[in-house]
Amino acid sequence: MNKPLKILAIGVLTLSISLLVLSIVLRFGGFYINTTPSLPVGLYRIADEPVSKGAYVAFCPPQSDVFDWAVARGYTNPGDCPGGTGQLLKQIHAVAGDTVLIEETGITVNGKRLPNSAQVKTDAYGAVLPQYHFNAVLDEFEYLLLSDLNPHSFDARYFGVIDHAQIVHVVRPVITFNLQEE
Repeated sequence: MNKPLKILAIGVLTLSISLLVLSIVLRFGGFYINTTPSLPVGLYRIADEPVSKGAYVAFCPPQSDVFDWAVARGYTNPGDCPGGTGQLLKQIHAVAGDTVLIEETGITVNGKRLPNSAQVKTDAYGAVLPQYHFNAVLDEFEYLLLSDLNPHSFDARYFGVIDHAQIVHVVRPVITFNLQEE
């Protein structure tokens, strides 16, 4: 390997290790770094707040075939949650007492269609996505979590509602950037 290429490789390796260490330190300090377009990209901090409509939350996906499939497809990262998945960040769009309809054309909460909520039939690589259907009033332990920013987010339109026991933290944005096209 020639000298400039070796220096570049060492620099990239050093930067990668530094970013990994920084993300671990931030997590132990109560921070999350969101790099996906499901929420505004940026830094979030754990907040001592109630789980409520509109809040951003970190949650452990339930152990299910759809999340095993999501990890295998690379939609979610492996991690420390039960079932071997990593935590996900999403926004709560429906809570107890809300009427939720999930169908191919989109998600409706209390009769109002949510933006960017239509199901997509295939991912960017042509793999068929699960088509989840739901029509019910949420009970006191159910939440609808999704991204209304990203029409391609892996969220409730593919896995349904999440139980309160899956929610790990409420998080608040510290510094974020909305990279979605307006």
